[in-house]
Amino acid sequence: MRSGGYALAGALMIVTVARVAAQGPPILRLTLEEALSKAVETSHRVAEARARETAAQAGVAVRESAERPTITANAWYTRTNHVLPFSVPSPTGIPLLVYPDVPNNYSTRLEMRWPIYTGGRTDALERAARAEAEAAGAERQTAQADLRLEVTRAYWALVTARASLDVLEQGVARSQAHVNDANQRFMAGLVPPNEVSSASAQEARSRMLSIEARTLRDITGAELARLTGIGPDQPIEPTADLGRTEASPNQPLDVAPLVESARTARQERRVLQQRIAAADAQRDAAAAGRLPTLQFLGGVDYARPNPKIFPRADIAQDSWDVGVGATWSLWDGGRTVAEVAQAKAASQAATERLAEFDSQLSVEVRQRALELESAMASVAAAASGVTAAADARRVVDERYQAGVIAGVEVLDAEYALLQAQLDLTRAQAGVRLAEAQLTRALGR
Repeated sequence: MRSGGYALAGALMIVTVARVAAQGPPILRLTLEEALSKAVETSHRVAEARARETAAQAGVAVRESAERPTITANAWYTRTNHVLPFSVPSPTGIPLLVYPDVPNNYSTRLEMRWPIYTGGRTDALERAARAEAEAAGAERQTAQADLRLEVTRAYWALVTARASLDVLEQGVARSQAHVNDANQRFMAGLVPPNEVSSASAQEARSRMLSIEARTLRDITGAELARLTGIGPDQPIEPTADLGRTEASPNQPLDVAPLVESARTARQERRVLQQRIAAADAQRDAAAAGRLPTLQFLGGVDYARPNPKIFPRADIAQDSWDVGVGATWSLWDGGRTVAEVAQAKAASQAATERLAEFDSQLSVEVRQRALELESAMASVAAAASGVTAAADARRVVDERYQAGVIAGVEVLDAEYALLQAQLDLTRAQAGVRLAEAQLTRALGR
């Protein structure tokens, strides 16, 4: 008995674990803002842009350090061949050793170099680095804006797929009810068999559309999970609704202020502006190659023997030196001219790209604004279509129940209502997508 009780308990535990495993992970309810936040935190694209920005900022620090003095320490050992010592007579009668035989040479030097004047090259390179850092920051924000648009599309696509699936599942339920009603009327001898076949065909089509909508829901859910860094097996339930409470679309958007706002806010434009500034600074740095450079030099030597002290002696001695050095490239084979031309061409290319961007920006903003107005008008029209189709279906259903019309007309009215509801869902999704695209075009 006791072993049988253990077996029963084990079987119940196995069944419980199997049920929990079959249920899968709990559904994750997600708002649009939460999806956007998760996407920015987990995006490899944004992380790459952030790393590039960090590298560009480190480049600024590198250029700034070029203006500061550098201190270096050197040490070396040299073994030389033996030489014949050289000495000269002295007044004391003891020969003065001038050049002894010292095969082991030890030397250390502590040296400082400080650029005093570089013809503006250092300042120009620092300005170029700062412009590149600003451009990298703008590129990071551009990547975030692109990611937000992509996540918004995926989010509303999932909402649309779920709403469409709900509509189609309701259509399947209505079609099944109509099939049952047609079967009962056929058994009672009130309708011919073709009405049952027509109702079954409509029900099969509704089930097919429902299967396609379910597949689309799973695909869009997987895409949203990828963008937000959520596991692919985690079911997601968006909390947003496609319904709208905004004002009527009869008031057209004023495009001119939107274009000016976009010119100020778009990070792509800022990237191009900083690229122009960086190219101009690079041109100035290249042109500075025609000018001389000055630097302060100083150092302390501690060597055995010390070659700066005469006479040479096999003892460790210290010495120091201070000076100013000048360098002027009189001819570099055309390198400076080529570098200036290269930077000038890069600046011109960025300027042309900026002009092209400005010409496209006004068209893009106007296009997105018109798309939003059109989508909002489509929602109003689709809502009227749903109301009309529902009224038509109600009237047809009443006439069918009264036996005045055939079941084919009911099927037609049912399909028209289903299509009108799907059109409304798509129109509402179009408004959300148009809003996201306009927001992206404005750089917000």
